[in-house]
Amino acid sequence: MTTDTEITYETKTVRAVRGLESRTIEKMEREGWEVVSQTPSRIQTEIIFRRPTPRSRRVLWIVGGGVFALALAVIFAIGIIGERDTDSGETASPASSEIAAPSEQPSPEATGTATPAPSPVPDDVVLTPENSPEFASLLALTDTCSPDIAAFATAHRGQTISFPGSIVAMGPHDGASTRYDILINAGDFSETFSQPGPSFQFRDENTVSDLQFVGPVPDAIGVGTNLGVTAKVDRYVENQCLFLLEPVATAVR
Repeated sequence: MTTDTEITYETKTVRAVRGLESRTIEKMEREGWEVVSQTPSRIQTEIIFRRPTPRSRRVLWIVGGGVFALALAVIFAIGIIGERDTDSGETASPASSEIAAPSEQPSPEATGTATPAPSPVPDDVVLTPENSPEFASLLALTDTCSPDIAAFATAHRGQTISFPGSIVAMGPHDGASTRYDILINAGDFSETFSQPGPSFQFRDENTVSDLQFVGPVPDAIGVGTNLGVTAKVDRYVENQCLFLLEPVATAVR
């Protein structure tokens, strides 16, 4: 009798927002995956998982010498059943003729158990429309002077946010030749409709050194340039309805 002890694995790469890695790992482990490696970056962590490749008609009861012992138990049980059938014609009970594979723990969906509501995003995690319903609602506002904007800026001052945006206005700061005030709205630039969300502003910034470009550095930027914005919350200037940001990383989309 020979046994196949070689195990082949399938792998999966998942990118998790910094600070939410443990939640991603727990979810994958419930599905049978194990962590192989983690590679963190500024915004996300790349996590590589693996799990044994499923094989048809194979029961994974490999515990020490369990495979060999299981085979002997099956042969022994079949012999007993045969003797009972020959002597008395009695039907063997299902318990003596069937080998049940260990059952998996039922998922919340199968049992109808409610999934707990997501906990608030920690202060050291980059807020995005995907991981923060509060931030997603902010970017959907149509009133740029809404008190909700001031409340968000106060609650999250110093925290990093990230969103797709575009330059809707740009001009020299106090008459300077190399420093600018840059007005940014959420979403792609449009000349035909008003873009939603607060009026974000990079104030008194040099476009070459201060915007912290990642990826290809553009020769120039201006009204209509679509950006990927990652920045720290500075403050909200209520009398101007401006939400000030400090650049952390800027990419041209």
